[in-house]
Amino acid sequence: MYPGIFAATNPDHPAVIHAETGEIITYGQLHSKALRLSNVLRDAGFVPGDHIAICMENNSRYLEVIWGCHYAGLVYTACSSRLTKAEITYIINDCAAKGFITSKYKADQAEEILNDIPNVHLRLMIGGTIPGYDSYESTVDAASAQEPENMIDGTDMLYSSGTTGMPKGVARPFPGTPLGTASGLAQALTIGLFGFSDAMVYLSPAPLYHAAPLRFNMSVHGIGGTTVVMEHFDAENYLKYAEKYRATHTQVVPTMFIRMLKLDNAVRSKYDVSSLKVAIHAAAPCPVATKQAMIQWWGPIIHEYYAGTEGNGFVYCNSDMWLAHPGSVGTAIQGIVHICDEDGNEQPTGESGTVFFESEATFEYHNDPEKTLASRDPKGRGWSTLGDVGYLDADKFLYLTDRKAFMIISGGVNIYPQEAENVLVNHPKVIDVAVFGIPNDDFGEEVKAVVQPVSMPSSEEEAASLAKELIAYCREQLADIKCPRSVDFRTELPRHPTGKLYKRLLKDEYWKAAGRSI
Repeated sequence: MYPGIFAATNPDHPAVIHAETGEIITYGQLHSKALRLSNVLRDAGFVPGDHIAICMENNSRYLEVIWGCHYAGLVYTACSSRLTKAEITYIINDCAAKGFITSKYKADQAEEILNDIPNVHLRLMIGGTIPGYDSYESTVDAASAQEPENMIDGTDMLYSSGTTGMPKGVARPFPGTPLGTASGLAQALTIGLFGFSDAMVYLSPAPLYHAAPLRFNMSVHGIGGTTVVMEHFDAENYLKYAEKYRATHTQVVPTMFIRMLKLDNAVRSKYDVSSLKVAIHAAAPCPVATKQAMIQWWGPIIHEYYAGTEGNGFVYCNSDMWLAHPGSVGTAIQGIVHICDEDGNEQPTGESGTVFFESEATFEYHNDPEKTLASRDPKGRGWSTLGDVGYLDADKFLYLTDRKAFMIISGGVNIYPQEAENVLVNHPKVIDVAVFGIPNDDFGEEVKAVVQPVSMPSSEEEAASLAKELIAYCREQLADIKCPRSVDFRTELPRHPTGKLYKRLLKDEYWKAAGRSI
């Protein structure tokens, strides 16, 4: 399904609402704009299977751009609006984009990269123009809204956020199917598991360039519902918009739960969020105490899944399942989960190892055969991994331990920093925390925590006192070896709006300062 179906049957129904301004884009308007952009692209020489890149903030035009590219049968790469010049240039050239759509908000970067993207022959800018870019609005408004014959589905090719290295493009088979007929697991899951319908109101607080928000929003439009898109997440504003727009569905990440739980009780109780029927979360393991508090607050409406842009598997857990298996991310409903050691041998129940999916889904990392090979089962059984470590319990529920790349080896002992992070983030004086390994001459590595506190210490003595308090708090709940030996404080941590922590940046900083390489 696609917006044109509902433009024909219910053209005045809201498709997109801009949360902050209240601007409404109906299905009739969304379909018309998407058709016009698709005709612009065809007239510019794009053919199905060609690539195009998009880089901008959440705005009211974003989804019409995506649908226009989809209508044209293109492979569209939505890029993070937080990328550096080098990163965005790399992605545009790596995916062989022939077009680039951006916004005036990104004008400085758009100007910087202009001479570094020689294969891009169509450049459009929303909300204003600079030399080298044509006005998106003028170009699209002048185009035909006639629906061409033989339209086919486009698809996305998204890049990882680069938490453990350069971003990787996840290439999936191009559908080549008539528009609106591509079979997709996302559509089936959203209806079957989450009750998506044409009556739903989906509150979307995350960046649209990320896989889950992008695909969930498109799934809403594939069934005729309404999406309410926030420019960026703010804990109180999220609650305000949930009440204002009577949101029925939402998709968040654990850090958003944590931010909301740390609001004053008076603020939390100020807003009525009882309209919410389904709250979906993913992207990172959720601390047990955090999820318990959210279920107590919102009721058993919280659904969790573990999956990746790669689409190689899907693990699911509703509130009742989670309450019976606290800390789990659920059981596999697409693919079979295998836990393997470094040699590919399957681990017994309760033993940690690399999480592999056995499934028929195929993917590769674009232009990176080494990374593709590294994601595959070493025994050649066709299984693939997202790079996470975890274990299965006796009921085949999966528990994630951490990213394999973040494991600390101290004195020959494997330590997964996610455990300490899950403890420390629930301390009332902590907003955010990163735990990782730093060099230690005797043990190889030792555990370090970098904390964003509610209030920055005003002196070295105050910092030392808070660090001591946090280490003691962690040791009350975890073995000493898993807890930080030292704590530093920062006003903000490099966390992606999707919830992923750029721990690699912090770790690199400490290792370089010690004159060591990772």
